[in-house]
Amino acid sequence: MTDPRVSAVRVYHDGTKHHFHRFARSLGYLDWASQPDPFRSFPGAPVIPLPPRPDALVDSVSAAAILRHSLGLSAWKSLDAASSSNRWALRVNPSSGNLHPTEAYLVTGPASGFGEAAGVLHYAPDRHVLERRCSFDETAWRAGGMRSDSWLIALTSIQWREAWKYGERAFRYCQHDMGHAIAAIRIAAALAGWSATLLPDWSHAEIASLTGIDRDEDFFEAEREEPGCLILLTNRSTSSNPEDRPLERAALLRAVDDGEWTGRASQLSEDHVTWSFIDEIAAATRDPGREFPPAHPADPDHPAAPAVPAYPALPAHPALYSASVILQRRSAVALDGTSFTDAATFLAMLSRVMPQAQAPWDALWWPARIHLVLFVHRVHQIDPGIYLLARDSSAVDRLRAACGREFLWERVSESLPLFLLERGDCRSLAGRLSCHQDIAADGFFSLGMLAEFDQSLNEFGPSFYRHLFWEAGFVGQVLYLEAEAAGARATGIGCYFDDPVHQVLGITGHAYQSLYHFTIGIPVEDTRITTDPGYDWER
Repeated sequence: MTDPRVSAVRVYHDGTKHHFHRFARSLGYLDWASQPDPFRSFPGAPVIPLPPRPDALVDSVSAAAILRHSLGLSAWKSLDAASSSNRWALRVNPSSGNLHPTEAYLVTGPASGFGEAAGVLHYAPDRHVLERRCSFDETAWRAGGMRSDSWLIALTSIQWREAWKYGERAFRYCQHDMGHAIAAIRIAAALAGWSATLLPDWSHAEIASLTGIDRDEDFFEAEREEPGCLILLTNRSTSSNPEDRPLERAALLRAVDDGEWTGRASQLSEDHVTWSFIDEIAAATRDPGREFPPAHPADPDHPAAPAVPAYPALPAHPALYSASVILQRRSAVALDGTSFTDAATFLAMLSRVMPQAQAPWDALWWPARIHLVLFVHRVHQIDPGIYLLARDSSAVDRLRAACGREFLWERVSESLPLFLLERGDCRSLAGRLSCHQDIAADGFFSLGMLAEFDQSLNEFGPSFYRHLFWEAGFVGQVLYLEAEAAGARATGIGCYFDDPVHQVLGITGHAYQSLYHFTIGIPVEDTRITTDPGYDWER
């Protein structure tokens, strides 16, 4: 018997698809009078400046650096240096439309370097400060099994920020952004010598209680936040076991509930449009929590695929990304349509998105469910055409069976499960599938992210719908940084025609669904726009 919440997921997913003759429901215009404030604050909460601010009063330099290199500002852009109305901020973690629905809360012990008391603190990236929302009994931190040098990051979404522009499809984009943020945190943690791991045993209700976003009195007339995920960060240099995790949630939740709360959420818009479809899918996909490590039950409707030949081990990444690469990440607005990359760079980029038992992929608890359909345009020694990268080699036979068209299935690489499906110029096709956007045709290559949809929902439940988008965003974050490291630039594309992508492959039903598009190439810079550092002290 199908879980009614799984049915609700399919109804929402199909109901928010873009079609050649019809886009998903939105206002169809931008109501600038109700444009959300890009930064949430909690007036009345004590403020804690973080390093490297000159006025920083805390000594948690590593933790502050993790926040700065994952969720902080990367730059300010302006069209007119003399006009503040034409100035906008960019962040380290990308966001659909630069709208940034993701908010972050730290939960720390008394010896974390963020002050004397254990607490719940909201990160304000515009000022690079923490706002102390709650102080609670420090004994609960130890009772929960937490180390003194560990802390938690909870991520939430303000869905109105995306819905203001994108209407009903906004829930998808909130989850993309969540995935980008998770990856950004894991990469920044590795840069600082810390580990970062998702904690799926925490339910959404518990995350809401932990962060205080369920406190009605603190959100009077303010936009509510939807719980997302909880991440454990541990200092590798002081821990022989970086996999230490909270053992007891109840004591910590009781302490937070009994704690001293300060501040009230700022209102982002005075007027709002209610999108009930978003409320319905949020309710249908709330996570009740799951065992950690999660069990992987057998799915009687989807027996294990036949074994496929083993692929040689992937080359180890020599290092994660430098701070300079992380901070220079931008989303390309246009690509030049003429530049090429070489096959070695192309294959190296693809190797970095393959799951491995090292950062950043060790942050995720589930096996890969996202595969890449690539539209190759300008790669030396790689024929133009349509390719498929199976990010789990055991999925190759399932993917081959799902594709209802005759393809070549020529393996391209000994080290990657990468297959040429069809040779030929696919620039026009790639642009058409991505809502007629030239940027999908003007790069080295573009791609669509194909999710194992039905099997994932049947195996992990309706809440895993969010995780599929998280994984897509996670892959996208790695591609962004790979592009920057290679001297190129990338852009995530949330506007694409869903079912036409499936039709290109001959895919029917919901076994596989396209969740995100991406493109990489050489950017065309807009010389009218000036760039300033993210913070004044970095000038």
